Amino acid sequence: MKRVFINGYGSIGSRLAQFIKDDPEITVVGVGKYSPDDKVQDAISRGFDVYVPEKKIDSFKNYKIKGTIESAVASSDLVVDAAPGGTGYVNKKQLYEPKNVMAIYQGGESVFGDERVSDLLFNSRVNYKEAFGKRHVMQGSCNVTGMGRILQPLREKYGSQIVRFDGILVRRWADLEQTEKTVPDTIEWTPNPHHGDDVKFYMGEKTPLFLQVIKVPTRQMHLHIMNIRFKDIAPKPDEILDLFKNEYGVATLWTAKGTKQIRDAAESMKFSFKDTNMIHIHANMLECIGDTVKMMYSDDQTGIVIPENHILMQAMLFQKPYEEAFAHTESLFHMAEKKRLLEEYFAKKV
Repeated sequence: MKRVFINGYGSIGSRLAQFIKDDPEITVVGVGKYSPDDKVQDAISRGFDVYVPEKKIDSFKNYKIKGTIESAVASSDLVVDAAPGGTGYVNKKQLYEPKNVMAIYQGGESVFGDERVSDLLFNSRVNYKEAFGKRHVMQGSCNVTGMGRILQPLREKYGSQIVRFDGILVRRWADLEQTEKTVPDTIEWTPNPHHGDDVKFYMGEKTPLFLQVIKVPTRQMHLHIMNIRFKDIAPKPDEILDLFKNEYGVATLWTAKGTKQIRDAAESMKFSFKDTNMIHIHANMLECIGDTVKMMYSDDQTGIVIPENHILMQAMLFQKPYEEAFAHTESLFHMAEKKRLLEEYFAKKV
């Protein structure tokens, strides 16, 4: 039995805690909170011990706090750093390394520059075994994770036949729970986005990926518009869809008209947190013209990285074989059943 502490209880931390508490191989030490807000009581009501920074403990006197984050880290085998983005490097240097504890960092951190948190950016579809023996690993962001689920199967199937990937990432403005964030009436573009460099970090720097990124006023998932150029005639749409038929965490939807419709379907099916935890290929938007495959797929923002974090834990803590790790994650997340339900709900009309 391994002891895992979740340092942060926001969009990622709250989801991950809820899933891994049912893992018979893991004991959840508790969750870390940095602000005395309603999320503290939420965590306590769900049965999690709450730990806070030692220097802030007086601010939490109205709550039943278990102890300090510093003590929780010291008693853990691994920490999932789900604290506010950009604080991972400081936590690594001040908390995790001094206490010789393994740590997983989220997409708000970086694998570049002087404040890089790791020399490995994890994507279970690409580099699962590379996490064996690592003490500090960064889990890719939702967009970066999603691209791995799409690009890697294409690369494995078609290899050097692919000339380049050209993508437009249409990003949601804020997560569903981030109600303090205003969603303004504007579209923003992002110069020099990190997403392409992050993908190339795990797929190889010579990966012919070219991205543009915009942010639109919605909370209902990301959407990727991806064009794949081939040296000769592109494969037919049916061949592309067949490639993803049995791909883990990728559903093929025919009749979905928008991202909120998918989110509403997930809610109606009682999926936890309204998450699908997967990529959704929009089959009615798939075209193959000359040398180019044009596809669109939506990305379940925060939800997609939660099973990825769990798979990464198994690589770092147990060094499980790939198939065994996926089977164990499936026992908690039921991705195959979610995929079946979504594909039936949005099936092609005869």
